[in-house]
Amino acid sequence: MRTNVVLNDELLDEAFKFSQSISTKRELIEVALREYVNNRKRKNIRELRGKIKLAENYDYKYTEPNQTCRGGL
Repeated sequence: MRTNVVLNDELLDEAFKFSQSISTKRELIEVALREYVNNRKRKNIRELRGKIKLAENYDYKYTEPNQTCRGGL
């Protein structure tokens, strides 16, 4: 989607200092939007803490690939 926006030049310059591999404003904004969305998703997951009840015998350390969970989930 093409759009025109007015951006804070100082903020753009500062963002470019932290992004060594990004060379265009378009790419910088796209990366920033992805990071924003990912941060919001993580925040939403954290809000679930304490609201999900796991089986009593669930073993959170058990992470073998292609194996069923010993907790019966």
